[in-house]
Amino acid sequence: MLIHLAELPAATRQQWLQHAIAPRPIALVSSVNKKGEANLAPFSFFNMVSTEPPLVVFSPARRLRDGSTKHTFGNVLETGQAVIHMVTHGMLQQVSLASCEYPAGVDEFVKAGFTKEPATMVTPPMVKESPVKFECKIIKVESLGGAGGAGNLVIAELLCMHVSDEVLNAEKTMIDQQKTALVARLGGDWYCCVEPANLFKVPKPNTKPGMGFDALPAGIRNSDVLTGNHLAQLANFETVPVRNETYTHELLNLRLRTVENIAQRKKLLRAEAVQLLEEGRAPEAWQVLLME
Repeated sequence: MLIHLAELPAATRQQWLQHAIAPRPIALVSSVNKKGEANLAPFSFFNMVSTEPPLVVFSPARRLRDGSTKHTFGNVLETGQAVIHMVTHGMLQQVSLASCEYPAGVDEFVKAGFTKEPATMVTPPMVKESPVKFECKIIKVESLGGAGGAGNLVIAELLCMHVSDEVLNAEKTMIDQQKTALVARLGGDWYCCVEPANLFKVPKPNTKPGMGFDALPAGIRNSDVLTGNHLAQLANFETVPVRNETYTHELLNLRLRTVENIAQRKKLLRAEAVQLLEEGRAPEAWQVLLME
């Protein structure tokens, strides 16, 4: 299906993009106007873009129906400050409530039942319930258009962050990804949550470049059971490993004794390699494949 985005109505285009570009982290942004009135609103057009200096961007887009701007946009232009909070599953319904279009001057902290606590370097209050908060100085606001749906790119420098002990690892040296329960935005009414059951690790590429798909033995590269993900794990090695004659796999060896021909042996070895690769055990998978 080929979709020409320029030919779609803005609302339809937004639906396609929000369903496709996902999950998106959520920034719950607190700000104040010149009167000191607090505002709180979530944005899923949000991400980090630099660590030196530490910068994030979020975009309070213009409303599709009339091109009007959100209170957050006006506040950051007036005061140049904000606090960005990460959103967890335990606070999601309150965050959703804070997204309602209340009139100017209405405090979403009160409407959504969040607890205010003072920041240390900026004026906007912080949401106590969020486990990770960033105090920010706005360094640039770039308008991306005046029509409904047009973004307003807010670039914010992170001055400091507050991290709850509840999401730290046992050594209290870093955030434990298995404890955060962070929520991300999908399309429509859909969200997803970071939970231990759906987390997995992918080893970073070697310090030396991997050999690449083109250097894999043809029989492995053209296998009908090894997927692109499997082959990429094998191709991440600098060269094809040398067969380790001391490598043993007792159960596999027992099963190989019942094999009657070369084709069956190869099928059994490939199946075992797939299982090892699914478990993240690429060195062992290579040894199994080298048994062919």
